[in-house]
Amino acid sequence: MVDEPVADEPVDGAHNPAATESRAAADPFASVEPPSAPPRRGWRAAAVDLGPLRRSRDFRLLFLGQTVSFTGSMVTYVALPFQLYRLTHSSLQVGLLGFAELVPLLFTALVGGAVADAFDRRRTVLLTEIAMVGLTSCLLINAALPHPHVWPLFAVSSLFAAVDGLQRPSLEALLPRVVRREDMPSALALISQRYNLGMIAAPALAGVLIATGGLSLAYAIDVLSFAASLGTLALMRATPPPPDATTPSLRAIADGWRYARSRPELLGTYLVDINAMLFGMPNALFPAIATRYGGAEVLGVFYAAPSVGSLLAGVSSGWTRRVMRHGLAVTIAAASWGAAIVVFGFASSLWLAAVALAAAGAADEISGLFRSRIWNETIPDELRGRLAGIEMLSYSIGPLLGNVEAGGVASATSVRFSVVSGGVLCLAGTAVLAVVLPTFLAYDARRVSTSEAVVTANT
Repeated sequence: MVDEPVADEPVDGAHNPAATESRAAADPFASVEPPSAPPRRGWRAAAVDLGPLRRSRDFRLLFLGQTVSFTGSMVTYVALPFQLYRLTHSSLQVGLLGFAELVPLLFTALVGGAVADAFDRRRTVLLTEIAMVGLTSCLLINAALPHPHVWPLFAVSSLFAAVDGLQRPSLEALLPRVVRREDMPSALALISQRYNLGMIAAPALAGVLIATGGLSLAYAIDVLSFAASLGTLALMRATPPPPDATTPSLRAIADGWRYARSRPELLGTYLVDINAMLFGMPNALFPAIATRYGGAEVLGVFYAAPSVGSLLAGVSSGWTRRVMRHGLAVTIAAASWGAAIVVFGFASSLWLAAVALAAAGAADEISGLFRSRIWNETIPDELRGRLAGIEMLSYSIGPLLGNVEAGGVASATSVRFSVVSGGVLCLAGTAVLAVVLPTFLAYDARRVSTSEAVVTANT
């Protein structure tokens, strides 16, 4: 393991502010290219930029290792709820997996954020990856039993969430350390495409593995996939904290909360996404809906379809560099997600359901890109881990509680009513938030620099 400071391409969001325009053009979607960025014209202006992979060795290593391990993890992401539904035949039980994950996540995400600001972020990710290998092995052992138990599925899901809460802030806070600030939009788009490709390939792979080799084979593939991430993390340079790093404590966590509350644009990203996912998340219903069309093979289509839409939106995301009204873009994308979920709920054929989910995935991709830009381009590095913990809660609470809500409403009414009503409530909630959060809606990246964020953090 190479434990030396990061030497190539140091990136510190707090000390490398973006070049910003002092005034906004009349067109809220006008373009402001960073002075250091080469002009991108024609099809290249829309295509995703591979530059960060060429310019940063550590980003290449991180990207490669996480790509392989994420694909394996997504196989388990599909296999675990499928196994639970097979054992219980209950959408409510599948939805309750979200509650089992949420409770530990509420604690460890905040602790993980404080840890990310105080310790070597790369080492934290490495240690938590080792813990995940052990947890996936428990699922493999349970699946291999003649009569698998239900309780290990809930127990391992809870522990997975706890470990993920410790890991995710460090993993996300690594990014500003390994890519330059002007490369941040392109790096975020590349990470998003890695996620989308994994979500497309893994559900299809999971369906084939479950149908041909059973759940044990699916979990075994996930265990093996961790070798890639462990190897690449070991090759990366260390990312030590600054000498004056804040020691993990309740006060440090509270400082992160105070900073988040002081930034209306951050609060907007959290609340709009929580609303969209809380009411418009239909994943807990996928196993039940899939039984209408053929079972495990079709289940893979439902999990993959949103990522197909996300992938298409992501590979053509070059245009997002020219959009400076990030709050407005997030709001429009969240409303588009809700509308697509309504269409999915009313769909009477597999192809229409898949198209609607793809449209929802495209909307979620655009929302995520702009939320990530607000987070990564304005938050100072000394607070990045703690804010990443808060961000993790914001994009985790919605889906986890959303699965509980979807499963509960489906059990009390019907699967279709649960999906459609969720989409309608997502639309209504987005409209309300747009009215009550005018500062977020008007957020313009041309008027904000990281140096201003540092002033806010120090007051």
